[in-house]
Amino acid sequence: MDEPKPISRDPRKIALTASLLVAVVMLAGKLTAYFLTHSAALLSDAVESVVHGAATSFAAFSLWYAAQPADANHPYGHRRIAYFSAGFEGALVLAAALAVIWSGLVGLIHGTDLRHLGLGFTIAAALTLVNLVLGLVLVRVGRKHNALILVSNGKHVLADVLTTGAAIIGVGLVLLTGREWLDPLAALFIGVVIMVSGVRLLRTSFAGLMDHVDPELMQGLVAGLQLQVRDRVITGFHQLRCRRTDDEIWVDVHVLIPGELSLAEAHVRVTQVENAIRPLFPQDTVHITTHLEPADHEAAHPEGHEDTRDPPA
Repeated sequence: MDEPKPISRDPRKIALTASLLVAVVMLAGKLTAYFLTHSAALLSDAVESVVHGAATSFAAFSLWYAAQPADANHPYGHRRIAYFSAGFEGALVLAAALAVIWSGLVGLIHGTDLRHLGLGFTIAAALTLVNLVLGLVLVRVGRKHNALILVSNGKHVLADVLTTGAAIIGVGLVLLTGREWLDPLAALFIGVVIMVSGVRLLRTSFAGLMDHVDPELMQGLVAGLQLQVRDRVITGFHQLRCRRTDDEIWVDVHVLIPGELSLAEAHVRVTQVENAIRPLFPQDTVHITTHLEPADHEAAHPEGHEDTRDPPA
């Protein structure tokens, strides 16, 4: 008899599954609050939750796809979908922001017909607490495991907390003052907050897809290589390039080795350099490609390199 397969305990999958389940609860709760109150602010919050549910579903697919091993068609793996996922979520957030701003403007121009605000206020407050806990957990797990998909989703959840908070404030002010125009005004504020969140996600996506240099990562690599120079393992290095894709780091570097060393001895030194760099990033899988050059670099390349970029100081 076959033994049952063990249940996956990958914290990233557990966190994203929780996010999917909570997204369904959030949508049902916020729609209920809106139909009870007819509040433009609560409707805006519900619209944002519809977008969040769609984005979370795509994030779940992206997390699964990113975990697929490298193959002949994708020799560098599939993790770059994380940046596409962030961009997709950012685009949806921007679309939601426009819809929310429109609903706020309509409410200001044509007025509102509010009812059962106390009950709607209570439902929204309870949902906010649940989302706050979920968002903090997603960001924490995502950063711990360098999972951009989870971090992006967590930030979206926290943005949802802000929008729900704004809706609660708007409804609360109407309850206290009786001025119903405060409700669509809160909806407008929610729209602006959502738009800022969407722009940030798009910027993150663009930076990743364009291989924008991570200053902290580059500084760590330069410091590690300079230590190898001081220890005289290598005589120098240049043309250092790197990029991060979730929990994978790809490094290319030219290292200078004394010309009198044999190929075997040079290989031993380069391997030592690589083994010294990897522990600098214990949470990541580090792929290093090195190019050996003699210490007398100018003599070996009298015409120079086509690409002479040096690593930042």
